[in-house]
Amino acid sequence: MTLPGAHTAHGTVPPVGPAELLAAWEAGVDRHEAARALLLHRAARPWAGTDELLSVPVGVRETELLALRRSLFGERMQVCAECGSCGEAMEFDLDAGRLAGTAPPGGPLRVEEGDWVVDFRLPTVADLTAAGAAPGPEEARRVLLERCTVAARRQGEEVPADRLDAVLPAPVRSRLAEAAERADPAADVTLKVTCPECGESTRAELDISSYLWTELDNWARDVLLDVHLLASAYGWTEPEVLALSPLRRRYYLELCADA
Repeated sequence: MTLPGAHTAHGTVPPVGPAELLAAWEAGVDRHEAARALLLHRAARPWAGTDELLSVPVGVRETELLALRRSLFGERMQVCAECGSCGEAMEFDLDAGRLAGTAPPGGPLRVEEGDWVVDFRLPTVADLTAAGAAPGPEEARRVLLERCTVAARRQGEEVPADRLDAVLPAPVRSRLAEAAERADPAADVTLKVTCPECGESTRAELDISSYLWTELDNWARDVLLDVHLLASAYGWTEPEVLALSPLRRRYYLELCADA
């Protein structure tokens, strides 16, 4: 399963072979979601070190994971969601190509509201990880606000980032969230789905790293079963089985089943 790289707004996802994918899967089986997302991002950007992977804006990572997913499993995504009105389970197909994002701006952004002027940067993967470790949503928002603020002034007077959570008005917070969403829409992909039963619309968030990990987990377990069957039948090693194209592997498996 060595596939050509997929082009994104941020470069090209390099070819990824089955051995590399199995190694990423093995390393992440017993890890938490953030660690799995990092492993997947490293597969999409293998030349990058951990510090670089953690320093990119969240939307950049999501876009590159989506490109990796498309290069591995194609354009069609099957998504499941629950209707927020009637609870009906909904299943629908999604074209992954329609979700491709654009590169966010590289420099700080500015929001001016009332007496306030706030310069801030987009949240990075490291920021999101730090916020995820917070004990609750309020504390998570405080962590993001403090980490991502470059400078804040009220009536021309500097306000330290660690004081903003206590003094920043709600309208300014809303403007900051709106500006960040406009600048990096790929950071939070939300789908609007109409329920076939009750006709109401439901908003569902698409977590591409979790979605891709589920697909990788299913693929890895299928491949390991193939290795077991072919190794038992022909005495081949795992690298020899993985070197086979999917078509030839399937043909040999059919021969084993007919034997």
